[in-house]
Amino acid sequence: MKFEQYRISPEIKRSLEELGFKRPTDIQFKAIPSILKGDDVMAIAQTGTGKTAAFAIPVLHLLQQKLSRLPKKTKGEVRCVVMVPTRELAIQIAEVFVTIAKYTKLNILGLFGGVDEGPQLEKLAKGVDVLIATPGRMFDLISRGFIDLSFTETLILDEADHMLDLGFIRDIRDVLKHMGRRHQTLFFSATIDTDIKDLAYSVVRNPIRIQISPEDPVSKNVQHAVAFVSMDDKRFFLERLVKEFPEGKILVFVRTKVRAERVQAAMERVEIPALVMHGGKEQENRLEAMEDFKSGKVKLLITTDVNARGIDIPNVDYVVNYDLPDVPENYVHRVGRTGRGVQKGQAVSFCSDEEKPVLDEIQKYLGKEITVMKIDKNDYRQTISFSEDIPNDNWQLLLDQHNEEMEKVKKKKKKK
Repeated sequence: MKFEQYRISPEIKRSLEELGFKRPTDIQFKAIPSILKGDDVMAIAQTGTGKTAAFAIPVLHLLQQKLSRLPKKTKGEVRCVVMVPTRELAIQIAEVFVTIAKYTKLNILGLFGGVDEGPQLEKLAKGVDVLIATPGRMFDLISRGFIDLSFTETLILDEADHMLDLGFIRDIRDVLKHMGRRHQTLFFSATIDTDIKDLAYSVVRNPIRIQISPEDPVSKNVQHAVAFVSMDDKRFFLERLVKEFPEGKILVFVRTKVRAERVQAAMERVEIPALVMHGGKEQENRLEAMEDFKSGKVKLLITTDVNARGIDIPNVDYVVNYDLPDVPENYVHRVGRTGRGVQKGQAVSFCSDEEKPVLDEIQKYLGKEITVMKIDKNDYRQTISFSEDIPNDNWQLLLDQHNEEMEKVKKKKKKK
Protein backbone atom coordinates (compact mmCIF):
# COMPACT_ATOMS: atom_id res chain seq x y z
CA MET A 1 0.00 0.00 0.00
CA LYS A 2 1.28 3.47 -0.92
CA PHE A 3 0.85 6.66 1.08
CA GLU A 4 -1.23 8.13 -1.75
CA GLN A 5 -3.86 5.42 -1.03
CA TYR A 6 -4.23 6.40 2.65
CA ARG A 7 -7.21 8.47 3.74
CA ILE A 8 -5.10 11.40 4.85
CA SER A 9 -5.31 15.03 3.81
CA PRO A 10 -3.95 16.18 0.41
CA GLU A 11 -1.72 18.69 2.21
CA ILE A 12 0.02 15.95 4.19
CA LYS A 13 0.26 13.70 1.12
CA ARG A 14 1.94 16.58 -0.71
CA SER A 15 4.57 16.89 2.03
CA LEU A 16 5.18 13.14 2.08
CA GLU A 17 5.66 13.13 -1.68
CA GLU A 18 8.23 15.93 -1.45
CA LEU A 19 10.04 13.97 1.29
CA GLY A 20 10.18 10.89 -0.95
CA PHE A 21 7.85 8.88 1.30
CA LYS A 22 6.16 6.42 -1.08
CA ARG A 23 5.42 3.30 0.94
CA PRO A 24 5.11 3.01 4.73
CA THR A 25 7.64 1.07 6.79
CA ASP A 26 6.36 -1.90 8.80
CA ILE A 27 5.75 0.17 11.95
CA GLN A 28 4.02 2.90 9.93
CA PHE A 29 1.83 0.36 8.10
CA LYS A 30 0.68 -1.21 11.36
CA ALA A 31 0.38 1.91 13.54
CA ILE A 32 -1.18 4.54 11.27
CA PRO A 33 -4.61 2.87 10.77
CA SER A 34 -5.04 2.26 14.53
CA ILE A 35 -4.08 5.83 15.40
CA LEU A 36 -6.44 7.20 12.76
CA LYS A 37 -9.26 5.17 14.37
CA GLY A 38 -8.51 6.81 17.72
CA ASP A 39 -7.12 3.70 19.41
CA ASP A 40 -4.48 3.84 22.13
CA VAL A 41 -1.31 2.26 20.76
CA MET A 42 1.73 0.65 22.38
CA ALA A 43 4.35 0.24 19.66
CA ILE A 44 7.73 -1.47 20.01
CA ALA A 45 10.03 -1.27 17.01
CA GLN A 46 13.70 -1.16 16.13
CA THR A 47 15.41 2.19 16.08
CA GLY A 48 15.61 3.64 12.57
CA THR A 49 12.34 2.10 11.36
CA GLY A 50 10.36 5.34 11.04
CA LYS A 51 8.59 5.51 14.40
CA THR A 52 8.34 9.32 14.42
CA ALA A 53 6.46 9.45 11.11
CA ALA A 54 4.31 6.54 12.32
CA PHE A 55 2.67 8.83 14.87
CA ALA A 56 3.25 12.25 13.25
CA ILE A 57 1.36 11.48 10.03
CA PRO A 58 -1.94 10.28 11.56
CA VAL A 59 -1.91 12.78 14.45
CA LEU A 60 -1.42 15.73 12.09
CA HIS A 61 -4.23 14.44 9.88
CA LEU A 62 -6.61 14.13 12.84
CA LEU A 63 -5.71 17.62 14.08
CA GLN A 64 -6.16 19.11 10.63
CA GLN A 65 -9.60 17.47 10.33
CA LYS A 66 -10.67 19.07 13.61
CA LEU A 67 -9.15 22.47 12.84
CA SER A 68 -12.24 23.93 11.18
CA ARG A 69 -14.62 22.50 13.82
CA LEU A 70 -12.72 23.51 16.94
CA PRO A 71 -12.99 26.97 18.48
CA LYS A 72 -10.01 29.29 18.22
CA LYS A 73 -7.20 28.23 20.55
CA THR A 74 -6.95 30.10 23.83
CA LYS A 75 -3.73 31.33 25.44
CA GLY A 76 -1.47 28.40 26.35
CA GLU A 77 -3.84 25.79 24.92
CA VAL A 78 -2.14 22.63 23.64
CA ARG A 79 -3.98 19.94 21.64
CA CYS A 80 -1.27 17.27 21.38
CA VAL A 81 1.74 16.69 23.67
CA VAL A 82 4.77 14.65 22.64
CA MET A 83 7.01 13.90 25.66
CA VAL A 84 10.64 13.04 24.93
CA PRO A 85 13.68 12.48 27.19
CA THR A 86 16.26 14.80 25.58
CA ARG A 87 16.55 18.26 24.02
CA GLU A 88 18.09 16.87 20.84
CA LEU A 89 15.18 14.50 20.34
CA ALA A 90 12.68 17.31 20.96
CA ILE A 91 14.34 19.41 18.26
CA GLN A 92 14.45 16.53 15.80
CA ILE A 93 10.83 15.44 16.28
CA ALA A 94 9.64 19.04 16.06
CA GLU A 95 11.42 19.31 12.70
CA VAL A 96 9.62 16.18 11.45
CA PHE A 97 6.23 17.55 12.52
CA VAL A 98 6.95 20.96 10.97
CA THR A 99 8.05 19.38 7.68
CA ILE A 100 5.03 17.07 7.38
CA ALA A 101 2.65 19.88 8.44
CA LYS A 102 4.25 22.30 5.94
CA TYR A 103 1.08 22.83 3.88
CA THR A 104 -1.35 22.84 6.81
CA LYS A 105 -2.24 25.65 9.22
CA LEU A 106 -1.18 23.66 12.29
CA ASN A 107 1.16 25.24 14.85
CA ILE A 108 4.11 23.15 16.05
CA LEU A 109 6.43 24.02 18.96
CA GLY A 110 9.55 22.29 20.26
CA LEU A 111 9.90 23.10 23.96
CA PHE A 112 13.12 22.46 25.90
CA GLY A 113 15.52 24.08 28.32
CA GLY A 114 18.94 25.57 27.73
CA VAL A 115 17.64 28.31 25.42
CA ASP A 116 15.82 31.63 25.84
CA GLU A 117 12.18 30.94 26.76
CA GLY A 118 10.93 34.22 25.23
CA PRO A 119 10.20 32.94 21.69
CA GLN A 120 8.63 29.79 23.16
CA LEU A 121 6.28 31.86 25.36
CA GLU A 122 5.25 33.98 22.36
CA LYS A 123 4.13 30.88 20.47
CA LEU A 124 2.37 29.42 23.50
CA ALA A 125 0.42 32.63 23.94
CA LYS A 126 -1.28 31.95 20.58
CA GLY A 127 -2.05 28.33 21.41
CA VAL A 128 -0.27 25.31 19.96
CA ASP A 129 -1.56 22.27 18.06
CA VAL A 130 1.48 20.05 18.76
CA LEU A 131 3.91 20.57 21.63
CA ILE A 132 7.08 18.44 21.60
CA ALA A 133 8.65 18.85 25.02
CA THR A 134 11.15 17.65 27.57
CA PRO A 135 9.61 17.35 31.06
CA GLY A 136 11.72 20.00 32.83
CA ARG A 137 10.75 23.14 30.93
CA MET A 138 7.21 21.91 30.29
CA PHE A 139 6.43 21.54 33.98
CA ASP A 140 8.09 24.84 34.77
CA LEU A 141 5.76 26.59 32.31
CA ILE A 142 2.72 24.62 33.47
CA SER A 143 3.36 25.71 37.06
CA ARG A 144 3.66 29.33 35.92
CA GLY A 145 0.39 29.18 33.99
CA PHE A 146 1.82 29.38 30.46
CA ILE A 147 0.59 25.92 29.36
CA ASP A 148 -2.99 24.64 29.56
CA LEU A 149 -3.38 20.87 29.01
CA SER A 150 -7.11 20.71 29.79
CA PHE A 151 -7.93 20.64 26.05
CA THR A 152 -5.18 18.15 25.15
CA GLU A 153 -6.61 15.17 23.26
CA THR A 154 -3.43 13.25 22.42
CA LEU A 155 -0.41 12.27 24.55
CA ILE A 156 2.58 10.65 22.85
CA LEU A 157 5.45 9.14 24.83
CA ASP A 158 8.52 8.64 22.63
CA GLU A 159 11.60 6.65 23.68
CA ALA A 160 9.46 5.62 26.64
CA ASP A 161 11.98 3.13 28.00
CA HIS A 162 14.59 5.87 28.32
CA MET A 163 12.09 8.18 30.00
CA LEU A 164 11.50 5.47 32.58
CA ASP A 165 15.26 5.03 33.06
CA LEU A 166 15.61 8.74 33.71
CA GLY A 167 12.88 8.66 36.34
CA PHE A 168 10.24 10.54 34.36
CA ILE A 169 7.37 8.25 35.34
CA ARG A 170 6.11 10.77 37.92
CA ASP A 171 6.23 13.54 35.32
CA ILE A 172 4.24 11.39 32.89
CA ARG A 173 1.55 10.75 35.50
CA ASP A 174 1.48 14.45 36.39
CA VAL A 175 0.78 15.28 32.73
CA LEU A 176 -2.17 12.88 32.79
CA LYS A 177 -3.59 14.71 35.83
CA HIS A 178 -3.60 17.98 33.88
CA MET A 179 -5.32 16.42 30.86
CA GLY A 180 -9.02 15.70 30.38
CA ARG A 181 -10.33 12.18 30.88
CA ARG A 182 -10.93 11.51 27.21
CA HIS A 183 -7.69 11.44 25.30
CA GLN A 184 -5.64 9.18 23.07
CA THR A 185 -2.29 7.84 24.33
CA LEU A 186 0.46 6.61 22.01
CA PHE A 187 3.40 4.80 23.55
CA PHE A 188 6.52 4.28 21.38
CA SER A 189 9.73 2.52 22.40
CA ALA A 190 12.61 0.64 20.79
CA THR A 191 12.95 -1.87 23.64
CA ILE A 192 10.55 -3.46 26.11
CA ASP A 193 10.83 -5.24 29.44
CA THR A 194 8.62 -5.82 32.49
CA ASP A 195 9.02 -2.25 33.78
CA ILE A 196 8.13 -0.80 30.38
CA LYS A 197 5.04 -3.01 30.14
CA ASP A 198 3.92 -1.93 33.61
CA LEU A 199 4.43 1.73 32.69
CA ALA A 200 2.57 1.33 29.42
CA TYR A 201 -0.46 -0.37 30.91
CA SER A 202 -0.60 2.18 33.72
CA VAL A 203 -1.09 5.06 31.26
CA VAL A 204 -2.65 3.41 28.20
CA ARG A 205 -6.24 2.09 28.08
CA ASN A 206 -6.69 -1.27 26.29
CA PRO A 207 -3.96 -0.45 23.77
CA ILE A 208 -3.43 -1.95 20.37
CA ARG A 209 -0.02 -3.59 20.80
CA ILE A 210 2.33 -3.52 17.83
CA GLN A 211 5.73 -5.18 17.96
CA ILE A 212 8.09 -5.27 14.98
CA SER A 213 11.00 -7.77 14.78
CA PRO A 214 11.06 -8.70 18.47
CA GLU A 215 13.63 -11.46 17.83
CA ASP A 216 16.31 -9.00 16.73
CA PRO A 217 16.28 -5.50 18.23
CA VAL A 218 18.92 -4.26 15.78
CA SER A 219 18.35 -3.47 12.10
CA LYS A 220 19.57 -6.10 9.63
CA ASN A 221 21.27 -3.29 7.71
CA VAL A 222 23.96 -3.00 10.40
CA GLN A 223 27.09 -5.19 10.26
CA HIS A 224 28.62 -5.78 13.71
CA ALA A 225 32.22 -6.39 14.73
CA VAL A 226 34.21 -6.29 17.95
CA ALA A 227 37.96 -5.74 18.26
CA PHE A 228 39.80 -6.67 21.44
CA VAL A 229 41.91 -3.62 22.21
CA SER A 230 43.68 -2.48 25.38
CA MET A 231 42.00 0.49 27.08
CA ASP A 232 45.12 2.64 26.62
CA ASP A 233 45.44 1.71 22.93
CA LYS A 234 41.92 2.56 21.81
CA ARG A 235 42.90 6.04 20.65
CA PHE A 236 45.41 4.54 18.19
CA PHE A 237 42.80 2.26 16.67
CA LEU A 238 40.31 5.11 16.35
CA GLU A 239 42.96 7.28 14.69
CA ARG A 240 43.77 4.56 12.22
CA LEU A 241 40.12 3.87 11.43
CA VAL A 242 39.42 7.56 10.77
CA LYS A 243 42.48 8.00 8.55
CA GLU A 244 41.72 4.87 6.52
CA PHE A 245 38.13 6.00 5.92
CA PRO A 246 38.61 9.76 5.39
CA GLU A 247 35.22 10.21 3.69
CA GLY A 248 33.29 8.19 6.27
CA LYS A 249 30.95 9.89 8.72
CA ILE A 250 31.89 8.35 12.08
CA LEU A 251 29.94 8.58 15.34
CA VAL A 252 31.96 7.58 18.40
CA PHE A 253 30.37 6.69 21.74
CA VAL A 254 32.24 6.97 25.04
CA ARG A 255 31.07 6.41 28.59
CA THR A 256 31.57 9.81 30.26
CA LYS A 257 31.81 13.54 29.54
CA VAL A 258 35.46 13.63 30.65
CA ARG A 259 36.24 10.69 28.40
CA ALA A 260 34.64 12.48 25.43
CA GLU A 261 36.86 15.53 25.96
CA ARG A 262 39.99 13.37 26.28
CA VAL A 263 39.29 11.43 23.09
CA GLN A 264 38.67 14.66 21.19
CA ALA A 265 41.99 16.04 22.49
CA ALA A 266 43.76 12.82 21.42
CA MET A 267 42.35 13.17 17.88
CA GLU A 268 43.33 16.82 17.65
CA ARG A 269 46.91 15.91 18.62
CA VAL A 270 47.11 13.81 15.45
CA GLU A 271 45.39 16.55 13.40
CA ILE A 272 42.00 14.88 13.10
CA PRO A 273 39.14 17.43 13.39
CA ALA A 274 36.56 16.17 15.85
CA LEU A 275 33.39 17.48 17.45
CA VAL A 276 32.44 16.63 21.01
CA MET A 277 28.96 16.54 22.46
CA HIS A 278 27.64 15.65 25.92
CA GLY A 279 25.20 16.80 28.60
CA GLY A 280 27.74 19.21 30.09
CA LYS A 281 27.83 21.36 26.95
CA GLU A 282 25.68 24.46 26.55
CA GLN A 283 22.63 23.87 24.38
CA GLU A 284 23.90 26.31 21.74
CA ASN A 285 27.17 24.37 21.47
CA ARG A 286 25.33 21.06 21.25
CA LEU A 287 23.11 22.32 18.45
CA GLU A 288 26.09 23.72 16.55
CA ALA A 289 28.03 20.46 16.88
CA MET A 290 25.05 18.43 15.69
CA GLU A 291 24.53 20.71 12.68
CA ASP A 292 28.21 20.55 11.68
CA PHE A 293 28.17 16.75 11.90
CA LYS A 294 24.86 16.34 10.07
CA SER A 295 26.05 18.59 7.24
CA GLY A 296 29.37 16.72 6.98
CA LYS A 297 31.42 19.82 7.77
CA VAL A 298 33.20 17.66 10.38
CA LYS A 299 32.99 13.91 9.92
CA LEU A 300 33.89 12.72 13.41
CA LEU A 301 31.60 13.26 16.40
CA ILE A 302 32.54 11.99 19.87
CA THR A 303 29.59 11.78 22.23
CA THR A 304 28.09 10.17 25.29
CA ASP A 305 24.75 8.36 25.24
CA VAL A 306 22.99 11.74 24.96
CA ASN A 307 22.96 10.97 21.21
CA ALA A 308 22.16 7.26 21.47
CA ARG A 309 18.40 7.64 21.57
CA GLY A 310 16.18 8.37 18.61
CA ILE A 311 18.44 10.96 16.97
CA ASP A 312 18.33 10.70 13.19
CA ILE A 313 21.69 11.73 11.74
CA PRO A 314 21.81 11.25 7.95
CA ASN A 315 24.38 8.95 6.38
CA VAL A 316 26.36 7.78 9.42
CA ASP A 317 28.74 5.22 7.94
CA TYR A 318 30.27 3.90 11.16
CA VAL A 319 29.27 3.77 14.79
CA VAL A 320 32.26 3.12 17.04
CA ASN A 321 31.71 1.95 20.59
CA TYR A 322 34.98 3.36 21.91
CA ASP A 323 33.71 2.30 25.34
CA LEU A 324 31.10 -0.42 25.63
CA PRO A 325 27.85 0.82 27.20
CA ASP A 326 27.12 -0.12 30.81
CA VAL A 327 23.54 -1.03 29.90
CA PRO A 328 23.12 -3.68 27.13
CA GLU A 329 20.02 -1.95 25.72
CA ASN A 330 22.12 1.13 24.97
CA TYR A 331 24.16 -0.92 22.49
CA VAL A 332 20.99 -1.26 20.42
CA HIS A 333 20.31 2.46 20.52
CA ARG A 334 23.90 3.41 19.75
CA VAL A 335 24.32 1.18 16.70
CA GLY A 336 20.87 2.26 15.54
CA ARG A 337 22.40 5.60 14.50
CA THR A 338 23.72 3.83 11.38
CA GLY A 339 22.00 1.53 8.90
CA ARG A 340 18.84 3.61 9.08
CA GLY A 341 16.03 3.11 6.57
CA VAL A 342 17.43 1.23 3.57
CA GLN A 343 21.06 2.30 4.10
CA LYS A 344 23.84 -0.04 5.20
CA GLY A 345 25.94 0.67 8.26
CA GLN A 346 28.92 -0.65 10.18
CA ALA A 347 29.20 -0.93 13.97
CA VAL A 348 32.66 -1.51 15.46
CA SER A 349 33.22 -1.99 19.19
CA PHE A 350 36.55 -1.69 20.99
CA CYS A 351 36.57 -4.11 23.92
CA SER A 352 39.30 -4.12 26.57
CA ASP A 353 39.90 -7.05 28.93
CA GLU A 354 37.98 -5.35 31.74
CA GLU A 355 34.99 -4.83 29.43
CA LYS A 356 34.60 -8.49 28.41
CA PRO A 357 31.87 -9.15 31.03
CA VAL A 358 29.94 -6.18 29.55
CA LEU A 359 30.35 -7.67 26.07
CA ASP A 360 28.92 -10.96 27.35
CA GLU A 361 25.85 -9.12 28.66
CA ILE A 362 25.37 -7.32 25.33
CA GLN A 363 25.59 -10.58 23.39
CA LYS A 364 23.15 -12.21 25.79
CA TYR A 365 20.73 -9.33 25.25
CA LEU A 366 21.10 -9.57 21.45
CA GLY A 367 20.70 -13.34 21.56
CA LYS A 368 23.76 -13.83 19.36
CA GLU A 369 27.51 -13.34 19.33
CA ILE A 370 29.22 -10.37 17.73
CA THR A 371 31.88 -11.51 15.30
CA VAL A 372 35.42 -10.86 16.47
CA MET A 373 37.76 -8.99 14.13
CA LYS A 374 40.99 -10.94 14.10
CA ILE A 375 43.97 -8.69 14.75
CA ASP A 376 47.31 -10.50 14.94
CA LYS A 377 50.25 -9.16 16.94
CA ASN A 378 51.87 -7.62 13.87
CA ASP A 379 48.69 -5.72 12.94
CA TYR A 380 48.37 -4.55 16.52
CA ARG A 381 51.95 -3.25 16.60
CA GLN A 382 51.49 -1.51 13.26
CA THR A 383 48.42 0.26 14.56
CA ILE A 384 50.29 1.62 17.56
CA SER A 385 52.95 3.08 15.28
CA PHE A 386 50.49 3.98 12.51
CA SER A 387 51.00 7.31 10.75
CA GLU A 388 50.12 8.99 7.46
CA ASP A 389 53.66 8.33 6.25
CA ILE A 390 53.08 4.59 6.35
CA PRO A 391 49.87 3.89 4.35
CA ASN A 392 48.11 0.76 5.53
CA ASP A 393 44.74 -0.65 4.56
CA ASN A 394 44.49 -3.45 7.12
CA TRP A 395 41.39 -1.94 8.73
CA GLN A 396 39.67 -2.04 5.35
CA LEU A 397 40.76 -5.64 4.87
CA LEU A 398 39.58 -6.59 8.35
CA LEU A 399 36.16 -5.04 7.81
CA ASP A 400 35.82 -6.62 4.36
CA GLN A 401 36.82 -10.04 5.72
CA HIS A 402 34.38 -9.64 8.58
CA ASN A 403 31.51 -8.72 6.26
CA GLU A 404 32.32 -11.64 3.94
CA GLU A 405 32.19 -14.02 6.91
CA MET A 406 28.82 -12.59 7.95
CA GLU A 407 27.42 -13.08 4.42
CA LYS A 408 28.59 -16.71 4.41
CA VAL A 409 26.87 -17.30 7.75
CA LYS A 410 23.62 -15.80 6.40
CA LYS A 411 23.76 -18.00 3.28
CA LYS A 412 24.28 -21.11 5.40
CA LYS A 413 21.28 -20.20 7.57
CA LYS A 414 19.11 -19.72 4.47
CA LYS A 415 20.09 -23.15 3.11
CA LYS A 416 19.06 -24.76 6.40
